[in-house]
Amino acid sequence: MIHFPSITIVFLLCVTFSYATKIVDVEIICKEAEDPSFCSTFLKSRPPGISGDLVSLDKYSIEYVHANITYTVDLIKKLNAQSRDINEEDYYRRCLTHFDWVVYYIVEIEEKTKRGDYTDVHEKADFITIDINNCIYGDSPSEPVFHDTSSLPKYLDVIKKIANIISNKNGKPRF
Repeated sequence: MIHFPSITIVFLLCVTFSYATKIVDVEIICKEAEDPSFCSTFLKSRPPGISGDLVSLDKYSIEYVHANITYTVDLIKKLNAQSRDINEEDYYRRCLTHFDWVVYYIVEIEEKTKRGDYTDVHEKADFITIDINNCIYGDSPSEPVFHDTSSLPKYLDVIKKIANIISNKNGKPRF
C-alpha cells in the first residue's frame, strides 16, 4: 500500500502532461474570430515542429505577430522619411506613436505567456487593435483619414487579425 501514493502521483503527472499537450481543433479556436478563414489558414500553416497544442499555437501566434510588428515599425519609419507632404508625414508620425504602444503590448504579452500568466493577455491584444485603428483612422472622429497607398495597410490588417486570434472579444483569452 506504500506504493499507492507514488502511483497516484505518476498518474496525475501523466494526465496533466497529456492535457497540457492536447492537440486542439483549429476550427473551434477560429469560429469566433473576426476572420475565421484567415485564422484557420494562419494556425494550420504553422511551420513543421510547432505542435497543435494551445501553448504552442499561442507561442507561434505571439512570435509571428511580434516579428510583423517589428517589420511594420521599420516600414513606417522608412515611409515617414519618404513623405512628400505634411499630411503624409503626420499620418506616419501618428502611426509611429501608436506603434510604440503596440510594441509595449506585444512584449508584455510575450513576457506574461512565457511565465504561464494569461492575465490581461486578451486586453493587451485588444489594445493592439485599438492602437492600429488609431493609426489608420486617427485619434478622434474629426481627424481626416489619410488614404495610404503604400503596403502599410496590408501589414496593419495582418497584425490586427492575429491580435484578434490571441484575444477573445468576450473578454476571455483564447489560449
